Amino acid sequence: MFKFKKALILSCISTALLGIQPVYAADDWPTRSITYVSPFPVGSNTDTLGRIIADQMAKTLNVPVVVENRPGATGMIGSSYVAKAKPDGYTIMGGSIASHAINAGLFPNMQYDAVKSFEPITVIGFNANTLVVAKNSPFKSLKDVIAAAKAAPETVTYASSGIGTTQHMSGVLLSSEADVKAVHVPYGGKSALPDIIGGQVSMMFEGPTVVPHVLQGTVRALAVTSPKRLASLPDVPTMQEAGLPNYEMRAWQAIFAPKGTPKPIIDKLYESISLALKSPEVLNKLNTMGVEPSGMPPAEFAIFQQQEIDKWRKLIKAADIKIQ
Repeated sequence: MFKFKKALILSCISTALLGIQPVYAADDWPTRSITYVSPFPVGSNTDTLGRIIADQMAKTLNVPVVVENRPGATGMIGSSYVAKAKPDGYTIMGGSIASHAINAGLFPNMQYDAVKSFEPITVIGFNANTLVVAKNSPFKSLKDVIAAAKAAPETVTYASSGIGTTQHMSGVLLSSEADVKAVHVPYGGKSALPDIIGGQVSMMFEGPTVVPHVLQGTVRALAVTSPKRLASLPDVPTMQEAGLPNYEMRAWQAIFAPKGTPKPIIDKLYESISLALKSPEVLNKLNTMGVEPSGMPPAEFAIFQQQEIDKWRKLIKAADIKIQ
């Protein structure tokens, strides 16, 4: 009887110790290198921002933070990999509006759930698209575009790098908010800008890379998709100012961990990333990229992400967008 009681007590103690192990692990974390997965190719915004942040994280956490690219399927390959990774804080990822919001409305059979498979850490930053036309285009304003699309439905065209991209969804949102039918011309891996310059396609929503072309006068900017004007294009109105009061499209880049990563580790990751986003070196690099820094806390980010998923899923359904 005594031996049985002793064994029972030892078993209870062992169970209790096992139960508090994650807390101690979180206190000691990190003790080895962290893998920062980019689900997009080298040179993409997600990859570039990941490397900028990873370098700073390594300094504050005192361990290497190694960026590993696992691109493909609009971010789904890398996202699926991280969703299945051990939730110990040693695997995190850079996610985007595409991989963790728009995809949820486009792909009903993804191998991960954009919300349930991850712990949101923070938003690195936002960037707007700019609506541009050829410098000799008859469209001098957003109102001109809308008037032309209403007068002759499906004659106004807009280019993008592919279905489900922020360029594409910017155009879909324009059609929805202005109640017009603009024709989408996806270019895939080929740059659409030469055809915009040449007038073969009416217009295009493009990210920060188009700003130098606007400043050089190669293309004309009609509006920006953010709620505030861009510092780099102070004379270009927002879509809201130009006539669509409910229009807003901002691409965002964020950081996630696998679901179940202990909260103390999430808090440490957030603290490290927040410090990185206050670094003058990082802020200068983000400014050069046209990225507005954020640092949104995890709880606020979770709410924001769900709002984004709901917004784009509703729009995708209303526009009957299907992946061929």
